[in-house]
Amino acid sequence: MVTPQSQSMKDKMPPRRGQPINVWLLALLLSLVSAPAAVAQTVHTLTNAMDVLALSASNALLAIPIHVKGVVTVAEPTWAGRFFVQDASGSVFVDNRGNNQPSVGDVVEVWGISHPGGYAPVITAPHFKIVGTAPLPPAHTVTIERLMSGAEDSQRVKISGIVRMAQENTDRLEVELASGGYRLHAYSPVPPGINPQSLVGAKVILRGTAAAAFNAPLRHFVTVTLFVSQLEDFIIQEPAPAGVFDEPLIPLNGIAQFRMDRSPGNQVHVKGVVTYQRSGQDLFLEDKTGGLQVKTSQTNLFQPGDVVEAVGFPAVDNFLPVLEDAVFRKTAAPRVELASTNVAVADLQRGLHHAELVTISGRLIDRLVKGIGQKQDNSDIRTTLVLQTTNLYFTAERDTTEENSLLGSIPIGSLVQVTGICLLESDADGKIKSVRILLPTSHNVRILQKPGWLTPQHLLISLAVVFAVLLLVVSWSVMVSKKNLVLKSLVREKETAQHELQEAHDQLEERVHERTAQLKVEMTTRKESELQFRAVLTERTRLAQELHDTLEQTMTGIALQLDLVANLSDKNPGNALHHLKLARNLMRQSQVDLRQSVWGLRSRATEKFNLANALMTNGRQIAGGAGIHIGVETVGDTVALSEVAEENLLRIGQEAITNVVKHSGATHVRIELEYTSKKVILRIKDDGKGFNPEACAGPGDGHFGLLGIRERAERLNGQVQFTSTPDQGTCVRIEIPVVQPSESVIPSESLEEHEERI
Repeated sequence: MVTPQSQSMKDKMPPRRGQPINVWLLALLLSLVSAPAAVAQTVHTLTNAMDVLALSASNALLAIPIHVKGVVTVAEPTWAGRFFVQDASGSVFVDNRGNNQPSVGDVVEVWGISHPGGYAPVITAPHFKIVGTAPLPPAHTVTIERLMSGAEDSQRVKISGIVRMAQENTDRLEVELASGGYRLHAYSPVPPGINPQSLVGAKVILRGTAAAAFNAPLRHFVTVTLFVSQLEDFIIQEPAPAGVFDEPLIPLNGIAQFRMDRSPGNQVHVKGVVTYQRSGQDLFLEDKTGGLQVKTSQTNLFQPGDVVEAVGFPAVDNFLPVLEDAVFRKTAAPRVELASTNVAVADLQRGLHHAELVTISGRLIDRLVKGIGQKQDNSDIRTTLVLQTTNLYFTAERDTTEENSLLGSIPIGSLVQVTGICLLESDADGKIKSVRILLPTSHNVRILQKPGWLTPQHLLISLAVVFAVLLLVVSWSVMVSKKNLVLKSLVREKETAQHELQEAHDQLEERVHERTAQLKVEMTTRKESELQFRAVLTERTRLAQELHDTLEQTMTGIALQLDLVANLSDKNPGNALHHLKLARNLMRQSQVDLRQSVWGLRSRATEKFNLANALMTNGRQIAGGAGIHIGVETVGDTVALSEVAEENLLRIGQEAITNVVKHSGATHVRIELEYTSKKVILRIKDDGKGFNPEACAGPGDGHFGLLGIRERAERLNGQVQFTSTPDQGTCVRIEIPVVQPSESVIPSESLEEHEERI
C-alpha cells in the first residue's frame, strides 16, 4: 500500500497517496491508447484489498474498476476525506480527497478505480456508502524489522517498544517509540488525565495502521508512521519509573560501563557542568570523570558553568557513548568556572577526552566556509579550520549566521591554539578515525605564531615569478626550436637531393647492366645465327651426299639394267623382262628418294615457308596410297622459327608418318602444332594398333626411325615423348624451345660458293 509523505507530522497529515484527478485521467487515456491488450485482460472488477495491493504500478495505471467492502481503520480529521479501509484480506488506502469522510469503525462499500499511488496501489476517484458499524479488525504482531521495511504499509499491526518522547500536539498524542534499534512516530488520541512526559521510559504496546512515508518521484520508501485510532489500542505494558531525578547519580563516564541492572529501556540520571550547548540539538556536560554528549530536543538555555541534572537513555553514536532523549533541570549549585584541559595527541588517539572541553595547538593548513541550511530565515555558515599537529590532522568548527570574519582573517600557516569541545569518531575496533573541536565562540582560537615569509600568498607570487621565467625560457626554446627546424629542413633537403642523386646513379648502373645484358643477348643471337647457318650448310651437304649416294647410284643402276634389256631383248626376251622389272623397282625406289631429297633441297629464300602446310603436304604424299586421312591443326599464334628448327620438325613429322604407314595400320592421323611464347609442341596421333615403346625394334634390328626422331629433338634442345598402348593408337610429342631466327642475313655469295664447292 502506498502512503505518501505527510504534509506535516505535527499536523498528522498522511502521505499523498494519489495524484490530482487531471494527472491520472491523462495517464489513463495514454494507457488506453498504448495498451489495449492489457486493458482487455484486466477489465474484471477487483473485490478485495489484497487484489488491489497485488497490482503492479503499470497495471494499476489502467484504472481497473474496484468494489470493496470493509471497516474504516483510520480517518484523521486533517486528511480532507481520505481514509484506510480493511476487509478480510487486508487494508488499502482510499484517496477520497475533498469529499465527506467516514468515521473509524464504519462499515463502508467503496467503488473506485485503481491508481499506482506514490508507493503502493490505492483506490482513487471513489464514492462510498456507509452500511453499518463494526469493531476494528484485530492487529497482527509484526517484527520491527518487517514494519520498518515498508512491507506492512496500510495494514493493522501490533508493535511494542519504549517511549522515548511524548508530547501533546493539538488533539493528538505524538509518541516517538524505540524498538530493536529502530525509532518510529505514532499518533493516538490523548489519554485523559495523563502528563505526556510521564510516558517517557514506559514500555507500551501499540495497535494501529502503518502508513509509509516515501519519496513520491522515485517511489522510494522512507519511514513508517503508526496511526492508533482508539485509546484501547494504546497499551501501557510497564509504566515509566517514577521520580527518575531521584534515582542515584551515575558518573558521566559510567553510562557505557558494565552494570548488572543495565537494561536498554532504563533511563539513567547524571549530573555535570555545562560546557557547551546547541539549542534543540545537544548539551555537553563534564564532571570529574570526563565529558558526555547529551542529546535533547529541549530548547531552554543554560549558561556555560551551570550545574544541571539530566535523565536520558544511554546509547552509542560512532561507537562512543551518548545520552539520548534526555530532559534537564538546573540545580541550585553555584556556577562553576570552566577550565579546559591541555591534551596530548597520544591521549586523543587512545580515545580519551571525548566530549570534554580541551585545548590543543596546531598549524592552520586550510580553511573551509560553507552554508549548512536554514535557521530562522538566516543562513547558518560553518567555518572549519583544518589544523595539523605532529602526527594528527583535526578540525575546529564554528557555526554563525554571518560570515565569520575573525576566523577568516587568520593567515594560513599560522600556529594557533583552539579551545572547545572534543568530538571523537571511532570505528568498531576502537580506533579513532577523526577529531573535531566544536568552538563555543570565535574567540576560542588564539594565534600563537604567525606564518613566516613563505606563506601561500608569497608562494603564489613566487610561483608566478617562476612561471614568468619559465615562460621566457619556453619562448626562447621555441625560437631556438624554430631555427633548428629551419636547419633541419635544409639538411633534409640536402639529404633528399643526395638521395635523388644516388637513385639516379643506381638507375644509370641498372640501365648499364640492362644494356650489357641486351648486348650479350644480341651477341648470343648472332652466334646462334652463325651456328644455324653452319647447320644449314651441314644439312645441305648431307642432302647432297645423300643424293649422290642414292639417287645418282640408282639412276646408274637403272641405266645398266636398261642396257641389258636392250641387249637381251632379241636374244633372250625372258631374261630381258627380268632386267626390265629390276629397272622398274629401281625407278620406284628413286622416286621415294627423290621426294625426300626435294623436300630437303627446297629453297626458303624464294618462297614463304609454312611448317603446318609443309607437314600437311608431306604427310599426304607419304600416306597417299595407304588410304590414311591426314589432319593438321595449329594452336596459338604462329611464331617464326629458325630454319634448322623448322627443317628438323618437318623431318620428324615425315619419319613419324612413315612409321604410321608402315607399321600402325591406322586410318586417321592428327597432327597438332602448338605455339607459345617460349616453346613449340608437335604432336602426331594415330588410331592404329599401337606398340610397346620399351619392347619395340631398334637400331640393333635395323630400325632407326625412333632413334632419328630423338636425335633431331635433342639437336634442338628439345624433348620427345612416345605414348602408345596396344590397340589404342600412338602419340609422338616433341617439345622444343623457341629461338628467334637471327636478323642477320647470310650473304648469298657464301651459299653460292658453298654450292659450287659441293
